[in-house]
Amino acid sequence: MMACCLKDELLCSICLSIYQDPVSFGCEHYFCRKCITEHWSRQEHQATRDCPECRRTFSDPTLSPSLKLSNIVERYSAFPLDAILSAQRGSFPCKDHEKVKLFCLTDRAIVCFFCDEPALHEQHQVTNVDEAFEELQRELKEQLQALQDSETGHMEALHLLKHQLAETKSSAKSLRATIGEAFERLHRLLRERQKSMLEELEADTARTLTDIEQKIQRYSQQLRKVQEGMQILQEKLSEADQHAFLAGIASLSERLKGKIHETNLTYEDFPTSKYMGPLQYTIWKSLFQDIHPVPAALMLDPVTAHHRLILSDDCTIVAYGNLHPQPLQDSPKRFDVEVSVLGSQAFDGGVHYWEVVVSEKTQWMIGLAHEAVSRKGSIQIQPSRGFFCIVMHDGNQYSACTEPWTRLNVRSKLEKVGVFLDYERGLLIFYNADDMSWLYTFREKFPGKLFSYFSPGQSHANGKNVQPLRINTVRI
Repeated sequence: MMACCLKDELLCSICLSIYQDPVSFGCEHYFCRKCITEHWSRQEHQATRDCPECRRTFSDPTLSPSLKLSNIVERYSAFPLDAILSAQRGSFPCKDHEKVKLFCLTDRAIVCFFCDEPALHEQHQVTNVDEAFEELQRELKEQLQALQDSETGHMEALHLLKHQLAETKSSAKSLRATIGEAFERLHRLLRERQKSMLEELEADTARTLTDIEQKIQRYSQQLRKVQEGMQILQEKLSEADQHAFLAGIASLSERLKGKIHETNLTYEDFPTSKYMGPLQYTIWKSLFQDIHPVPAALMLDPVTAHHRLILSDDCTIVAYGNLHPQPLQDSPKRFDVEVSVLGSQAFDGGVHYWEVVVSEKTQWMIGLAHEAVSRKGSIQIQPSRGFFCIVMHDGNQYSACTEPWTRLNVRSKLEKVGVFLDYERGLLIFYNADDMSWLYTFREKFPGKLFSYFSPGQSHANGKNVQPLRINTVRI
């Protein structure tokens, strides 16, 4: 009611709006300077000027500004009407007098309508104390929810890190035994190399464990800060005293600095593939570059070959033929769209390794296929369809046929690819067979029988990709 009455007293009776540059001229009434000037301009033919309120006439009135009324208008205009209408006469008055209380959300401070300078809160978001209390309660509850979510994320991250820590230690222990057995089979002739590889493993293990432990420590520290922030907010939210609650808001943000942390857990896998696969062959090749051990001598299965593919007599070489399709008998086992062929040997257990020569080619795909894969029509080469392969495409790009494809980091053009299968452990590892550097690892629970898979890709009329794929059958 006070605000409504105050507004009525601040309205110009001519324009019915808040005074703009209020003036008077001899009677007790005030008008906007512009409004009274325009009113009198319509009376130029008369000798006198009148007051629109009381109709009193003046022969030569002088307009006098009212500074006090201008100040009142300025103060009224600095605060929103709804805030003034909703504001209560507070129980925490100013130290000089008790007036209407407001709250500036922008400055996070209590405001007195009559005491504070209006210019200090111009363009600010000002509201009454009750609404401010509800708004800040809502904001703090949202911050509390964010901290609770952060706590959950940190706890999950710590659980994952601790699980990874245990797995890394277990893997390291298993790899130590594997490395030891491999060197033992070489009749203690390669002790120096064994020592070197173990040191490398220990360095990888130490680096990985250190990284995980540091992250555990960091996330533990962040979790403590998050919990401290939660406690601060919970204590603040428990304050029922509105003035005490609002008076401490300004310092709350400073107290909460550094307490809110997002969970963004990233880590690198422990490099187990460096110490797995055909380990003895890897060690031997690293020491004797001029010796080429014999990988498994696989053979291709002609019954599965696409009719455009040409196989060598010994079924170790496959190429794409540009001539007319071969008059081959159709079979449920034969690929009819994809230019592919399977190996003749089935794998349903054990450890196996073979090599494929891919030099001079611009397109190829090799790997493993489940015995029940689709062989008719267009086929998606991906694990969910029973294919576990890597591919060369676009002339010089290499990818693993995952969903989506995973780009491989290959430094130089591959000449020969090694494929290692440990069926029981669910590992399929691809290597650059020239230096046994790791390319990619599939970790799968293989279902049933598997066959080696080969696709030389289509050759082109310009002579590109005409070279065959060849299974490496070196004998010494």
